[in-house]
Amino acid sequence: MLPRDLKAENFSGYPPMGRKLVTQNIEVLRVLPLSMLPNLLREAIDYDYKFPVERRALERELENLRSLSTEQREKWLAGFFAIQLSPALERLDWVNSPGQFVEQLAAHLWSTHQQDAFRKAAIEYGSRLEASVPPEAPPIPRLGISVIGEGVASNDVPLFRKLQALGVRYSKVNPENGLQEILDFVANRAKTHPSPYRHWYIDGGQESAYDPSLTCVSYRALQPARAKLLNRMEKQRSQPGTGPEALRTTMSQLRPSDLGLDRVDDPILSRFQLKVLTEGSGTQIFATTFAQWAAREALRRAQPWTLVVRFAPRQRQRPMNELLAGDKSDPELDPAGSLVDGDMGSYYNWLNQQRLVGSDRSAFVAWFEGHNEAVAIGPSSPRGTTSEARQTLKQILGSAVS
Repeated sequence: MLPRDLKAENFSGYPPMGRKLVTQNIEVLRVLPLSMLPNLLREAIDYDYKFPVERRALERELENLRSLSTEQREKWLAGFFAIQLSPALERLDWVNSPGQFVEQLAAHLWSTHQQDAFRKAAIEYGSRLEASVPPEAPPIPRLGISVIGEGVASNDVPLFRKLQALGVRYSKVNPENGLQEILDFVANRAKTHPSPYRHWYIDGGQESAYDPSLTCVSYRALQPARAKLLNRMEKQRSQPGTGPEALRTTMSQLRPSDLGLDRVDDPILSRFQLKVLTEGSGTQIFATTFAQWAAREALRRAQPWTLVVRFAPRQRQRPMNELLAGDKSDPELDPAGSLVDGDMGSYYNWLNQQRLVGSDRSAFVAWFEGHNEAVAIGPSSPRGTTSEARQTLKQILGSAVS
């Protein structure tokens, strides 16, 4: 089937809101090139489980495509129309399995030496779309917070070396009740500027008590789901002839119910957690990797106005066979190594935050948990400076976003 043959009943298997979206836009879908359309449908088939900012982005893209004249649309999509597809690709059920089509399209582009042409077409389309439909700036400055070093009594390794050149290094922070001060501060932001999935708390260990105004994801709370996933991975890995590609395909087809995540009252959040565990490398095993990947995906997808990420100690490295086996005995933790992970993870969190619109107004704070070291970056934080003033974390946060 080709796009021009699309009918409303072809989308009967889509979830309700996604089905409504594509049927309302079926006229424009019919005139899109097949090399491009399944990428849009891959987003639409998951529309019901996307964050509000993702839904709005897809709606605005479709609105923009509808607004183009025939000549404009042909100019915008000329690169995609020029891609030559095989009959086998055209016969795929790209309506109901757009993700599978996109995977096979990538292999086809590679084998036919069209990957550069496709990449050029995608970049040109993306640039035009961003110029026509720019991302919406947040109403308040974004605030990112990284908490590192839980369980580390002392440390001789210099911290925040990459971040301190960008802001103020504090050397006399009052650490008492520091984590609670942070969570109280962000809860107040969430209540003052309420919006779904815009204020997050991600914990690489056991989450502390937090206000329900925050969207929370934690490594410890997902332990049952992680165990089920590792069990599935180990069973498939032990089958003869099973390679990483087959494992990846299997993981991409899992649903929240397969890992017990359907018990979560929020289907959008349960899908997010599922993707963090099935798409991230090592998120099932290492707490620091989980925290880093969850933060990356939250920033990329939900584009939060507030994000707290706490890096908890991960287990020590062991042979991969043992890690995948999901040994139920208490693993030996590595707080010192996790501190190094968290330090680098904080820098990555800042980088990912800077990729979002409004980065010139955003603020970022990193703190060595239980200790007097912190760094703050923001418009009001002089770059490359040091402060020996005694400060609470509440004061530092307030100054960073002022």
